[in-house]
Order: sequence, then structure tokens, then C-alpha cells
Amino acid sequence: MNLFEVYKLWDIEPVKGAGTAIWDKNGIEYTDLYGGHAVISVGHCHPHYISRITEQLGKLGFYSNAVQNPLQKELAERLGKISGYGDYSLFLCNSGAEANENAIKTASFHTGRSKVMAFGKAFHGRTSGAVAATDNPKIQAPFNKTGNVVFAALEDLEGVEKELSGGDFAAVIIEGIQGVAGIYEPSGEFMRGLRSLCDKYGSILIIDEIQSGYGRTGKFFAHQHHGVRADIVTTAKGMANGFPIGGVLISPDIKPSYGMLGTTFGGNHLACTAALAVLDIIEDEHLIENAARVGEYFKEAFLGDSAIKEYRGRGLMIGLELKDEFIGLRDRLLFERHFFTGAAGASVIRLLPSLTVTQECAESFVKAWKELTGQSLPRPAEPPCFG
Repeated sequence: MNLFEVYKLWDIEPVKGAGTAIWDKNGIEYTDLYGGHAVISVGHCHPHYISRITEQLGKLGFYSNAVQNPLQKELAERLGKISGYGDYSLFLCNSGAEANENAIKTASFHTGRSKVMAFGKAFHGRTSGAVAATDNPKIQAPFNKTGNVVFAALEDLEGVEKELSGGDFAAVIIEGIQGVAGIYEPSGEFMRGLRSLCDKYGSILIIDEIQSGYGRTGKFFAHQHHGVRADIVTTAKGMANGFPIGGVLISPDIKPSYGMLGTTFGGNHLACTAALAVLDIIEDEHLIENAARVGEYFKEAFLGDSAIKEYRGRGLMIGLELKDEFIGLRDRLLFERHFFTGAAGASVIRLLPSLTVTQECAESFVKAWKELTGQSLPRPAEPPCFG
């Protein structure tokens, strides 16, 4: 049997990792500044992460949600405390797409309405409802085109209100920062206006923090930079450092009923243990603060860079839009200097390193970038950041 080929793969086979380093089968060392789509939040093979999972696996790896699992309750309490959403409830699933799927269903159950508003360039996942709310025709099968999703433009509050005023919108779903689109952050004014419009017209505000959450931007969730509060928050990628898990944080105003949501694997013992280990490391090593500081170094280092049209993002969620003459720089960074980065189309390089990335590592990337683009190096920042 062959694999169903839906990915274009680099001819690189990683076999080992430690921190921000990855080694391939030939022993070549790479620096990982992408974290496997923002998934590796606390570095590869962190000793505490390995220890907690190994210990749990020796006790019990999985049983169903038909029985008590104290690890779920512990995770809900810890996540609520560190995120500032302690009065919310948590539904656990297996991925970001599932988190968004369940968030949309919850909003529809609560309001009795059928329509959802999303935004241009949005990406919310690859399950049916999440795909319908994703602004990318290439991944929408005919089955996904329900007609229940309306796409609005970012920053157009007038357009949003015109649609919402017609009623029947169960929810508005928006990313804290659009990741797949190329790192586009809604303004604080827009986010606060969106919050007010959802209140005015009785729609649930869902903020998708799957890529932008878990401390990546220098706050636990990106929308917290703007002083807004969601009715539902979705999270996944950095939640368990590579172990599949997703979460839906749900307002106390939204009441559950037995059977409205369900999952076989969601919130299993190993997944919860992995997620708890990540929270341990984030808190013990002050990684949210580190994300803010190293992110500020990147921003200052790329200020006025002659290879980029625009620097976008916050903290360690960075989009570098290249000038036309530098298209192809990502390949050179990978194959000549051994840096893993992400992309959004041909012109945007995305940086999504683990929150443990050090100042030294950031400086080595900037040095390689400047050398490949024929620019002088910036002065090192003082004092250096910890990882």
C-alpha cells in the first residue's frame, strides 16, 4: 500500500531532536524555528516532558470518557488559572480542527441559530464545519459548501454589522492572529468592536487561538493584548508539544447538556499528562516572558531590513514578507544554513519557534539571514534572553 500523496515533502528525514535542534538520518543538524507548524512549544524532547509521559504510560495510557479521569480536572484548573479563564469550562478533543468544530456546534446549540461569520484569509481546520469556515476554496469539497458561512473583511466593522443585523448568526469566529494567511493580526479597535457587535446581536464570539495561543505572542492568548474576552476560545497546537490534543474553553453563560458533544480519544490520560507537563515548563521557565523578549529582538533586528516588504506579528509568531528579488530565500536558509522555517505562499516566511528559543539562537538566524541577503549585522541586544 502507498501513502495518499497530499503533501510535497522535503528530502529530509528527522530522527532526533533536543530543544530547537533537529538531526536528520545523515547526522546533519538543523535549527527548528518553525516547531512543526507551531506545535513544539517547549522544545524537542524536554526532560520534564519525557519524564511525565513515561511515568504516566507506566500507569495507564488510555481509557474512555465513560469513567472519571482526574487528569482532565487538573488540566482544566491549571489551564484556567494560567490563561485567565478560570471561570470557564473545558471540553477536550484531539486537534484544532475538532476544537473549532465543537466550538461552532456549541454556539449553534446555545443560540438555536445556523449561520457563522468568518473572515477573509481565515484558516480554521480541515474537518467539515472548520473547512466551511476557512477561506480557501482549494480545501473545500462540495460537501463542505453549506451556505451557512459568510466571510467578512478584517477591519470592516460596518460590513460585519450589516451582516449580523440580519440575525441568525450563531457565532463569529476569528483567529487571534491569522497564521496560515501570513501572520495578520486584527487591530485592537476591530476586536473590541467585534466584541460589542456580538453582544448587540446575540452572536457567540469564538476566538481561534490554535496557532497564536499558549504564550506564543507574549501573552497566553493573542487576543488578550487587546483587552477583549471571548465567549469561546479554541486551542490545540502548542498545548501538548506534539501529542494530539485540543481544547474548547466555554463561557459559564453557555450551559452543557449530556450528549451534545463527545469524543473517543479526547482528554485521554497521556494527552492530559503531556498538556500538564507543558504548563509546568511554561510556568517554571517563564516562557511567556521569554517569547516576548526574543520576539522583540527579532522585531528590532529586522527593522529596516532590505529583503522584506513588511514585518508582521507579535512575540514568536512572525511573518516576514519578502521583496520579489528575495523569493527563494527560505530554501537557501534550509539547505545552505540548515534553518527550518515556515511559509505562507511564496513570499512570506513564518517563524514559529518553541518558546524556549534563546537569544543566541535568534542571533544566529539573523546573522545567517543578513549574510545571505548581503546586509550588515545588527548589534547584539543586551542583556541576552534566557531560553
